[in-house]
Amino acid sequence: MTPDASTWRTSAEYDHLDVLTSSDLAWEWLRRNDAYDADFEASAADQGDPATLTERIRRRWGLRFPG
Repeated sequence: MTPDASTWRTSAEYDHLDVLTSSDLAWEWLRRNDAYDADFEASAADQGDPATLTERIRRRWGLRFPG
């Protein structure tokens, strides 16, 4: 099935993606993921050990937290 090109936006709206690093690009998609958002909200509301919460998010989503 061919997509209906008449509903597409101009590609110029996505030019900013051309200069993103791989981690920036990954973040752009991850932050729009409903499951990630729910995990983040749950962790933010949890009063547990921050290191444990960070590790849980890191493992599930493959994130690294330098520093």
